[in-house]
Amino acid sequence: MTYQEVLDYLYQQLPMFQRIGNAAFKKSLDNIITLCDAVRNPQNNYKTVHVGGTNGKGSSSHMLAAILQEAGYKTGLYTSPHLKSFTERVRVNGVELPQDYLISFVEKYKPLFEEVQPSFFEMTVVLAFQYFADEQVDVAVIEVGLGGRLDSTNIITPEASLITNIGFDHQALLGDTLQEIAGEKAGIIKPNVPVTISLKQPEIEEVFNDKTTSVNAPLYFATDNYSVELKSHTLEQQVFDIYRNGKLYLPELQLDLTGIYQRYNLPGVLQTIAILSERGFTISEDAIRNGLANTKQLTGLKGRWQVLSYKPLTICDTGHNVDGINQILAQLHSLQPKQVHFVFGAVNDKDITTILEMLPKNYSYYFCQASIPRALPVGELKQKADKVGLKGTSYTSVVEAIKAARQNAAPDEVIFIGGSTFVVAEIEEL
Repeated sequence: MTYQEVLDYLYQQLPMFQRIGNAAFKKSLDNIITLCDAVRNPQNNYKTVHVGGTNGKGSSSHMLAAILQEAGYKTGLYTSPHLKSFTERVRVNGVELPQDYLISFVEKYKPLFEEVQPSFFEMTVVLAFQYFADEQVDVAVIEVGLGGRLDSTNIITPEASLITNIGFDHQALLGDTLQEIAGEKAGIIKPNVPVTISLKQPEIEEVFNDKTTSVNAPLYFATDNYSVELKSHTLEQQVFDIYRNGKLYLPELQLDLTGIYQRYNLPGVLQTIAILSERGFTISEDAIRNGLANTKQLTGLKGRWQVLSYKPLTICDTGHNVDGINQILAQLHSLQPKQVHFVFGAVNDKDITTILEMLPKNYSYYFCQASIPRALPVGELKQKADKVGLKGTSYTSVVEAIKAARQNAAPDEVIFIGGSTFVVAEIEEL
């Protein structure tokens, strides 16, 4: 099989959440257990760190991997979904999975897939676990796909778990209240394994207290121990003073991820690193500083408040739920733009009206539809936008919408591209 034939096989044969949504989500760990048993449970051959949450889990996973790489550990990183190419999902020391490995893996295990009939995500998880074992990594950072309790990654016993903020997303699968969603996310907490909660949210604190008590897992609310003070920021980096237990711990810490929401992720990342240090990892201050200053370069992270060009200033971000969009709007406001040209698309299984109601009425909108079955048809999106008073034009593709925004935006205005991970994925120069 060629690489393209393998991708076609995976996309066509295996139910894929990225493309079709909720129907691809398997509410059971049976398939992943069967697959991992068949390949002799490679996930038990190296240490792991498990990262879940609603927003921030991707950025936090990349930051942790960057620090561990800088500390000299051969580091696996598993994340989802991919933006441009499938191989982004699985990396070792920042290098993407080789296409040849994917081809040989699928050819070897095709009969197994046809017998078990896994989802696309289940297949990808066992692939990542096996690749990390074959590469003999020291440690792998594993990002949860969706939820936690029933997520295919949830068969590992990590050194430490990290849960970032909890917000409303995928309610149809995870529950309608923050408590229910937190309960699903808390499903990654394992007996005796320390867990860090990045952000202390009073309304769900009890969910984590109850879960950790029941399984005797040490619990850390990162914001109890770490506080973050922004010193300066540019379009390329942010500089923070980090306090630990009230004392200055990391002065002038540089971060190359420039989204203002990273301040909520940093305490969780630093608390997790502290736990790993207590569990036998050797991680110097230099490793922390160099990892965070160069996360994008070390791990290949894209699409997080990423500047694409300067005149006009063009930025994209994968934030796609209420909390994510809120942070994006705050950061756009901080730029004090003369005008914002917002290229916007969404998926069909989100409560999009709430998000549309948040968007400023004075922006110019370019509504579009990503080329996946799960995309909300642009006609429907435009109707919903009209109802809440947003003014804009519909385009048949992301590329066309971006082209129109670039034609209309003056050099001193701002273009923002987002609303869905899949809109960002179709930016040509990403």
